[in-house]
Amino acid sequence: MSQQTMTEKIFSEHAGREVKAGEIVRVDIDMIIGNDITTPISIKAFEESGAKNLANPDGFALVMDHYIPAKDIASANQAKISREFAYKHDLKYFFDEKDMGIEHALLPEKGLVLPGDVIIGADSHTCTHGALGAFSTGMGSTDLAFGMITGGNWFKVPETIKVELTGKPGEHIYGKDIILELIRQIGVDGALYKAIEFVGDAIRYLGMADRFSIANMVIEAGAKNGIFAVDDVTLVYLEDRKEVNGGLRAEPKVHVSDKDAEYCQVITIDTASLSPVIAYPFLPSNGKPVEQAVADELKIDQVMIGSCTNGRIEDLRIAAKIMKGNRVARHTRMIVTPATQKILLQAQDEGLMKILIEAGAVVSNPTCGACLGGYMGILGDGERCVATTNRNFVGRMGARTSEIYLANSAVAAASAIAGKIVDPRDS
Repeated sequence: MSQQTMTEKIFSEHAGREVKAGEIVRVDIDMIIGNDITTPISIKAFEESGAKNLANPDGFALVMDHYIPAKDIASANQAKISREFAYKHDLKYFFDEKDMGIEHALLPEKGLVLPGDVIIGADSHTCTHGALGAFSTGMGSTDLAFGMITGGNWFKVPETIKVELTGKPGEHIYGKDIILELIRQIGVDGALYKAIEFVGDAIRYLGMADRFSIANMVIEAGAKNGIFAVDDVTLVYLEDRKEVNGGLRAEPKVHVSDKDAEYCQVITIDTASLSPVIAYPFLPSNGKPVEQAVADELKIDQVMIGSCTNGRIEDLRIAAKIMKGNRVARHTRMIVTPATQKILLQAQDEGLMKILIEAGAVVSNPTCGACLGGYMGILGDGERCVATTNRNFVGRMGARTSEIYLANSAVAAASAIAGKIVDPRDS
């Protein structure tokens, strides 16, 4: 057998034969993920095809997370389509307001995405789940419908870029800084239709929250998927999911790249030498060290901590530690969006909510709303925001003249207090 990468091995297992990068293969899908924005299009295609039943109903999760609770009549009607479909098909994995969360945080929390899976979703940040050693990628709504109808789909097996992470990250250096540095180096199309596999001795210092953040943003470099090998950190996370949820959806299947696997490119990042990275408008690749942002004296109107990138309990702990005993600057607003209801409750139990609210933050329900400029924190003309989200395109969070600076949760919290971008290491 030829030497293979993790991504090639996952596709080989699902295809029932050895495959290599560049091949086009038809494989079964383990988990299809839908949401209230893109799934109504999939549902329409599903019904127009004449299909009566989902090919794999227990391999389909529908999460209401973008405009929930509904912000207007249009979003309410959009959600109504998804709800009616979920009830009609008696979906086992349907998550609405009663058990809500941002899909790419909620599904790992529920133990529904696992190592070795092939996962698709009609959302570009579906690549998040590669942190668990799965192949996970975003596809179009009609691709999703094809998977709903047939249980599988066609894929071109991607070539793999190996990113070796070395050293030990310093104070307030997180997964967000590592992925922003990678995107800065290779650009928004530097990994177009490639897999990015993360390896190296620095990974042992990265918890699952860091890994989810990294995998989440590989799409911002054009990648098809990001992936981490399963290690002790992953296994502990999965055991916790098993304990909380009474078991996992299925048995994990662990794959490891062969030593002589073929990579199309190798990139090394010394995490020990990183400063917090700030992505200036209007691309995630426009990364600069926080020292540059401090020198630029960038006054900010809003801070947003949350999203599928950085809305986990670890982010709220980081923010609360910095905010404790402090107050959000008078001219600055702060929005905190826990990624799931469980995270919100855990933060409340740990006293984090009290700290953040007393500091002047507004805490919202779990939603993608603020990140995509839908609701819950729209920016006005010329306003500037520091966000722990994943995109800072023109008009991404509101007015086309507004500006978004992407950063980690420590930078965001410290900057909320100062009313301008600051280095949290100086706090």
